[in-house]
Amino acid sequence: MITTTNKSAAAAFDSFFLQHGEESGEHFRNHVELVIDALAEVFQDIDRPLEGKDIHDIQQELQTVMDFSEEPQSLHEVLQEIKGPVIKNSLHVSHEKSMAHLHCPPVLPGILAELIIGSLNQSMDSWDQSPAATYVEEGLTRYFSALIGFSERGEGVFTSGGTQSNYMGMLLARDAFCLSEWNHVVQRDGLPESFKKMRVLCSEEAHFSVKKSVSQLGLGEQAVVPVPVNENHQMDAEEVKRTVEQLEQEGLLPYAVVSTCGTTDFGSIDPLESLADFCEEKGLWLHVDAAYGAGLLLSEEHGDKLAGINRADSVTLDFHKWLYQPISCGMFVVKDRKHLRLLSHHADYLNPLEDEEEGIVNLVNKSIQTTRRFDALKVLMTLKVLGTRLLGRMVDRTMEVARFAAEELGAREAFYVENPSPELSAVVFQYQPDGSGDVNDLNRKIQQRLFHKGEAVIAKTSVRGETYLKFTILNPRTTEEDVWAVINEIENTAKQIVGGTPH
Repeated sequence: MITTTNKSAAAAFDSFFLQHGEESGEHFRNHVELVIDALAEVFQDIDRPLEGKDIHDIQQELQTVMDFSEEPQSLHEVLQEIKGPVIKNSLHVSHEKSMAHLHCPPVLPGILAELIIGSLNQSMDSWDQSPAATYVEEGLTRYFSALIGFSERGEGVFTSGGTQSNYMGMLLARDAFCLSEWNHVVQRDGLPESFKKMRVLCSEEAHFSVKKSVSQLGLGEQAVVPVPVNENHQMDAEEVKRTVEQLEQEGLLPYAVVSTCGTTDFGSIDPLESLADFCEEKGLWLHVDAAYGAGLLLSEEHGDKLAGINRADSVTLDFHKWLYQPISCGMFVVKDRKHLRLLSHHADYLNPLEDEEEGIVNLVNKSIQTTRRFDALKVLMTLKVLGTRLLGRMVDRTMEVARFAAEELGAREAFYVENPSPELSAVVFQYQPDGSGDVNDLNRKIQQRLFHKGEAVIAKTSVRGETYLKFTILNPRTTEEDVWAVINEIENTAKQIVGGTPH
């Protein structure tokens, strides 16, 4: 029996949920405007990518935020409380001098799509939870599959990013090999007796997730064989051939090659065509990790650098790197959809076999996740609002600025540039002053001091055991003048450190 008391209890929750009716819409609008006002107030005052506070100051400021009351607070009060400790103390990746990691400034359509995604709260595992969203995702995976150059047999699924996509590539490569080599179904029967002989080849500069994935899949880290790179930090195709022959002579079973299209540090692209030739000849699974390089799919000037990607068996794409999407947003694509069957597991409450027989699409059949966000909406809105040509121009512009950075660094006496002709938009370099000081310690301190000052955010990495600095230019609004100013800041900071000037 429904009583007045029950209705009153339910009504007490109304203001905290989206619901039908004009009053709810107005309430929602007011709350969104409060958030917009708080963000706008912070962003209009941002003149550098970071506040520049040290770790102890940030921790101290956050202590007041991490105090929770039994009674509710107004949204306005909470926003005022977190504005300084949380929002202002964040890394502002949209700033032109934020050029450290593969961490892009998100475009407005993607940010606004996040509001819709959160409001609808679709779960992409079954059609009855995401009726329209299912077909939006399917349409976009077909679109990008075609951009890669796959036939109508190509198919994909949205993922949380490159690590998950690489994991799926390694999973399918393993299970497809076991099925074809021994008619062994890993999903049903576990790993075969000879699993300790299985080997995956990848560049010594491939993403760590390759080794991590193979390890998690039960083959152990020793199953990943790193292949040396050439002077351009690309995997050497001849070394791949030599390594495979040696492994086979040792009685081992190489079954997959991972080619990187945009290494994390250098943005290097492995020789896709020659690797595809060899993999086809030997019957090896070719996975292309294009988490970074996938931006070239829309580039008018540099798209030819992806020649051969259409010959891969599986591909990793990452839209929160070079397609300017809010984290997280990635995609995994296979050349032949039949391989996705290796992931399928039927649950009566979710994706019963009868649904499949009736043509009902349940995307959980293609994913290692169950609950999954409607991230496809971000990409849909971005492609439609910006258009593919403008997105391609954004990618090309960042590469133009990266080339300027490499040239400018190379023209200055104290700098050594490891990749003077950057293939994508990453530039790796080292400050090498005259004298016998510790260059590694100096470059580490340069990066740290710049970070704590907040004037510019750059990355540090290791090359041949030495500490190097890195620009990753992903913001198309970053200009040559911005890069020039950051290089000057690096020089001035280095001289202060060498001269003993305090921070």
